[in-house]
Amino acid sequence: MGCGAAHLPDDPPYQRDGGEPSPETGTQLYKATIAAYHDATYEILAQEPSRGGLWHLRLASSHQPLVMENQQPFFANGLSFIHNGDISDDEGRNVVNNRDFPVDHSVFLSTGGRTDSAIFFSVILEYVGFGFALDEAVAQAIRQLRQSYPKSSYNCMVQSEDQLIAVCAAGRVETPERIIEIYDEYGCAGKAHDYRHMRYTVDEDSGAVVVASSGFDQQGWQTLENNQMLVVSNRSGAYRLRSIA
Repeated sequence: MGCGAAHLPDDPPYQRDGGEPSPETGTQLYKATIAAYHDATYEILAQEPSRGGLWHLRLASSHQPLVMENQQPFFANGLSFIHNGDISDDEGRNVVNNRDFPVDHSVFLSTGGRTDSAIFFSVILEYVGFGFALDEAVAQAIRQLRQSYPKSSYNCMVQSEDQLIAVCAAGRVETPERIIEIYDEYGCAGKAHDYRHMRYTVDEDSGAVVVASSGFDQQGWQTLENNQMLVVSNRSGAYRLRSIA
């Protein structure tokens, strides 16, 4: 368990002093290997104004080390990425141990991570590099991974300087027993049923679009259906839904 955040400040945190601004200068990135409720910085970041942001407050993938490199959001080429899922086969063998899975090693290294989520992000980055629009790059990556891991969850969010992409793409409806057991270890077995759900809401006053991966079934939240993608402009707040099938 850990926490992380990627913010897009209202004003760019750099001045044009003759050099060319890189994509990294537009994003404020924070990661920690402790839970958010033990991290004083979390409360400070929650008060920071921004026009877009990703927050990752999830349990780690099975058998993956809780080290800083594996904390999300991952960031590369101006994109922030978070993933809720475990990309493994029916025997629980994670994609990181599959040396036959095709992934560009240099792109994988650019994510800074070592996990199945980092591989997922790598595949998205490859499709962006091929020239696909961000939403289609995410859809293509999920299609490719599903050829080898059809039952895995690819629920994710990707943030660029202009867009937020949120996807619900679960390979199965029921929550696996091993996920329930992990939740039970933290005294949260009753919440495991919500593991694969994604919901979104639009703030009536500001027009801001908010997406959450689980735990928000209150009135006013709409379900993002399986194999459905939400594409949001973090410039205007305009959004649309599309299928990834």
